[in-house]
This record gives sequence, C-alpha cells and structure tokens, in this order.
Amino acid sequence: MPPGIQGAKVTVVGLGRSGRAAARLLVRRGAAVTVTDRRPSAELAAPMAALKDGPVRYCVGGHPTEAFQDAELIVMSPGIAVENVEAVRAARDRGVPVIGELELASRFITAPVAAITGTNGKSTTTSLIGEILKQAGRRVFVGGNLGRPLCEAVLEPVEWDWIVAEVSSFQLETIQAFRPRVAVLLNVTPNHLDRYRTLDDYRAAKWRLFENQTAEDAAVINADDPIVLRHAGSVRARRIFFSRAPRPGAGLPAGQAGVYLEAGAVVADGVTAGAARVEIIRRDEIPLPGSHNLENVLAASAAGLLCGCPADQIRNVVREFKGLAHRLEPVRKYNGVLYVNDSKATTVVALAKALESFPEPIVLIAGGRNKGAEFSLIRDLVSRRVKTAVLIGEARPTLRAAWNGAAPLIEAGSLEEAVRVAVQTASVGDVVLLSPACASFDMFRDFEDRGNRFKEIVNNLEGSAGDRF
Repeated sequence: MPPGIQGAKVTVVGLGRSGRAAARLLVRRGAAVTVTDRRPSAELAAPMAALKDGPVRYCVGGHPTEAFQDAELIVMSPGIAVENVEAVRAARDRGVPVIGELELASRFITAPVAAITGTNGKSTTTSLIGEILKQAGRRVFVGGNLGRPLCEAVLEPVEWDWIVAEVSSFQLETIQAFRPRVAVLLNVTPNHLDRYRTLDDYRAAKWRLFENQTAEDAAVINADDPIVLRHAGSVRARRIFFSRAPRPGAGLPAGQAGVYLEAGAVVADGVTAGAARVEIIRRDEIPLPGSHNLENVLAASAAGLLCGCPADQIRNVVREFKGLAHRLEPVRKYNGVLYVNDSKATTVVALAKALESFPEPIVLIAGGRNKGAEFSLIRDLVSRRVKTAVLIGEARPTLRAAWNGAAPLIEAGSLEEAVRVAVQTASVGDVVLLSPACASFDMFRDFEDRGNRFKEIVNNLEGSAGDRF
C-alpha cells in the first residue's frame, strides 16, 4: 500500500463517477474520507448510497472550508479546477498534496499502463488498443477518462496484464508520479480555452503525459501535428512516430522508428527491438471513415506492437473494429438520407474531420455551449462541404457570425426542431450530420445524452420504412 493512505484524512472533491471510485478505494484502504460536492443532498442520494465500503463524511451544497482544515490529502475530480475552489487553493498553499483520481489509482496499480491523450481520437484509439490486447489474450482493464475510472481497476480482484487508460488534460493537471509504460499523444488543437488561458497552457497540460517517463518507456507521437512535433525533442522516453506520410516524409523525422502510410498500407519499421519492417493492414481494409481514424489506427498499431501484440493480431482487430457510439456513428437511412451521430465532436477540429469524412452533401446540425473555439477557422470548409447548417444551443449567435455567407444557416430552438428542419432540407443522397463542435451542457447532461436523444428522434421518424443499422 502506498505510504500515508491508511488512517490518513482525505478529502475527495466532487461525487461524480471518478470521485465515487476514489472514495471507495480510499475507504477500503483505511483512509478517513470526507466528500464535498456543490450539489444539494437531494440530488446526491444515489451516489451517496453507492459508497457502502465504509463510513464517509459528507459536506454537500458547496466546498466548505471545514472540509479541508484537517485534510492530509485532497483528491480532485477532473471536472473541477483547483483554482476554482478557494478552500483547495488555501490547503495547497499550506502544503497539503492535491492529486486526482488518476494519480491516486496509479499509486496502487502494479500492471504496466498504456495511456492515451490528445484533443481528438482518444476514445477510439483507447478502445482499439484495448481490443487488440484482449484479442491477444491479455487481461486488460480499459478505462480512465473513457468509461470506468482507474480506481475501479484497483478495486477489482484481478491481476491485470495491462491497464489501457484514456487520460484528459484535466486529469493530467493533478498527476505527481503517474508514469505510463507506453504514452500516446494523438494531437493538440485548440480546446478547453474556457479553462486554459492559452493554447500553450493546454498543450503543457497534455505534455505532462510524458513527465515521469524514462528511457525505458515509449512515447508514441504524431509527426503530422506541428504543435506535437515542435516539442517532441523534450521527451525522455524512446520516441515512436506515426504519420500519414511515407517515411522519411515531410512529417516523420528521418532515421526514427515509426508507423506510417506507404503505398496504401500501414507499415511499421523498427518499433520493437530488432523488429524488421512489417505491413500491418491495407488502407482500404480499415472500416473506420476519415483521415483522423487512419491516424488513430496508426497510433493504436504502434501501441499494440509496443505492448507485445503481433502484427497479424492487430490487423484482424482493425478489420473488425466498427468504432464507438457518438463518433461518426451511422444511425439509419430515412427517405434516402443517411443520419450520422457525431455528438462526441465537441471541438472545431473534430467537426472539420467529420465534414471531410463524407463526399456527399451535408446538412449539418451544430452548436451547444462554446468552449472558446474559433468557428471561423473552418469557414471555407463549411462553404465547400455544408449544404445547410442548422444551429442549436447557446453558440447560435457565434456560429452565425462566423459562418454567415458560407452556407445557408437556420436556427432551431431544440434538437427535435433541428432534426425536423434537417428532414425538410435534405435530399436523397445527402448526409444529415450531428457534429456540434460545442459542449452539450447547455441542453443535455453530456455528449452521450445528446447523441442518444438524436438517435431516438431519428429512429422515431415516420413516413418511410427506411433502413436501420
């Protein structure tokens, strides 16, 4: 057991999914746990009932100073910034360690960790790596920012061979010793600028993924991303580059081991010790659409090889991998129009990648809560690819100002109204694409709630038999 946990007074900030998992682990390991949450107790009955491993003290309706006065350790939920809670800042200034659930779990985990971060593609790449390891017969826990908190891996009575973790910039803000054996950085593009002062602050949070790695570890790095490539020289781990350009093309540094696209095939060269050049899969065998998913496959292939999986095993998994819900997810065809749920696209770059994935005319549903994005950056792409844009949520005025004149713009007061407008606007052969480029919290619980509601509305459309997937 890590020193200082048993008998320690620990305050957990936030009773969301990661907070509950952290509290359960701390209680089970003998800590005296206090949980704070800004919500009133009436809204917390279910989460509080889930903490049955031992006594927990609750301070709800806010984060009062008394909950932190005697704390010897503070565990933050990733959605709550340290700087936004005065009592946490004061405790930190007194010398109280402030960590997150990711760091807490890592102190108990004994299995090697493959960790994946990036602005876009984290969930798909994490799931793909997890599936590659599972198909290779490894006992693997897949979670982190995706699905199950890492503390649950510690709570389960399983001796894991690998932990595959999606990690966010928010989680990386509060690490201290977290050290992945394999670290994957997919890309860095503007995001969460409502939390970070500058793009470089956001990039620096992502870069903490490599902070505790040594030469014995591996870093999988996108050579096609200029921000990532600019800082790659600071990484101490062995660097494995991936690129959509043939080696040593414009993106991939000459003489570096990597995974790249050459003559229509994904090829790995020198990724593992003594490994010769090997073709993993033909480009036309990859079922996932879009160049961004090609990058996800390149990165996952590199990670799979580094985790000891053979190339033919990787090939078989990629061939069968259909992607995740809410990521360019086909919902149904209705009156000759394909409806696609891309609710997870909460950034401008994610929307751009979605627009580039379909050659057909697109009726776009976009909007929600703006995270500080510059929607004008893709004005030309909207002009080329979008037949009509239906705008929803708080960001409607901002989107209209950014795209006015680039495509016909229609505002809708709800997602239901947006789908009705799209049905009326789309023609046979078009694609109706929900790809919001915004957070969901102005109208929905989260992106999954938004995507599920879109699917429900589309699947309830009447007047044609339609094709369902």
